[in-house]
Amino acid sequence: MTNKMRCKSLFKVAVTLCVILGLWQVVVMVFALPSFILPAPLEVFEKLVQRRDVLLKHTLVTGAEILLGLLLGLCMGLFFALQMLLFKPLKRWLLPILIASQAIPVFAIAPVLMIWLGYGIASKIVMAAIIIFFPVTTCCYDGLRNTPSGYLDLVKTMGASKWQRLRHIQFPASLPTLASGIRVAVVIAPIGAVAGEWVGSSEGLGYLMLQANARMMIDEMFAALFILSVFSLALYFITDKLLKKIIPWGVL
Repeated sequence: MTNKMRCKSLFKVAVTLCVILGLWQVVVMVFALPSFILPAPLEVFEKLVQRRDVLLKHTLVTGAEILLGLLLGLCMGLFFALQMLLFKPLKRWLLPILIASQAIPVFAIAPVLMIWLGYGIASKIVMAAIIIFFPVTTCCYDGLRNTPSGYLDLVKTMGASKWQRLRHIQFPASLPTLASGIRVAVVIAPIGAVAGEWVGSSEGLGYLMLQANARMMIDEMFAALFILSVFSLALYFITDKLLKKIIPWGVL
């Protein structure tokens, strides 16, 4: 991407942000909404400055939960996708588990995880991993099994082993599809971490939002929500850029 294109993209983002903030301010002014219903953008910004130390502390906790949950979920997804590819009968046993992991609402799983893993960071990491487990596994498995047959036939005639076919042909061919699963995972992982914090925690942005809501400090709740949104957007665009560099073939 050239410098001109970067400047153009940043300009579009800035214009969009200004429009959203402007509409937000207009709604507050026109309907004369009190701050405990909808605080003005300036009030939220002031709270960001006033409580920056507290917000930073809780952001680091939630950020760690999201990143570690992503790492665990990706490792689990890759592992089970490979198992389904290499051991065909295993697919009929693993598929119901994959579906069940998504069919059960995360809020139903969270209290159980709190009992098993406690109210610390571990339960939130597992929550984030569970919520991304399905998209990563299915995308990786689809990419592995949909490798062009011509490539596989060619390496078979050259005497390649099953492991060599997987390493040099199937896995590289599955990376574009896996990249799509990773993009989805990056977007939804914060949901699992914050949901875990809402059910039971003593730190994190989700905990801070609950406490602010209970004390009717809506401006602080919006400040925490703003930070979470910015963190999620930054994580997505950083991941997208890295994927384009690592997998230049087939990644849009």
